[in-house]
Amino acid sequence: MVDEELERFRPGAIIGTDVSGRPTVTIASVQPHKDGLLVVLEGVSDRNEAERLRGASFTIAAADRRTLERDEYWPDQLLGLTVCDTSGTQLGHVTDLISGAAQDRLVVATATGVVEVPFVAEIVPSVDVAAGSIVVDPPEGLF
Repeated sequence: MVDEELERFRPGAIIGTDVSGRPTVTIASVQPHKDGLLVVLEGVSDRNEAERLRGASFTIAAADRRTLERDEYWPDQLLGLTVCDTSGTQLGHVTDLISGAAQDRLVVATATGVVEVPFVAEIVPSVDVAAGSIVVDPPEGLF
């Protein structure tokens, strides 16, 4: 458990959800439990209500995010960016980011289908969020 988790999951904190009819949840209490935290949410008092939250995504406001290091990006910053090769030829657009144990992959929709691009410096030498573009230097056959 890191200090950031204790700050984020504190009693009274409001966290967004993707659960229909429950756009936010409020944390009632928090305590260490095994290798993580046991978080009790206000209004979740029985198993049925807890089951409604199974598999939910929880989010925080962009203003509450930590400051990123150089060459770090939030997934939502990458969605929709135009992907070009090093010669400037447009290849497609980022539609998703897959988090992986060894490396993350950009999901790029192209005119001929979907390509998963390893999100590593050797293949993705440049990301310019402000300009809305990503430059890739793909190995032969990737596209």
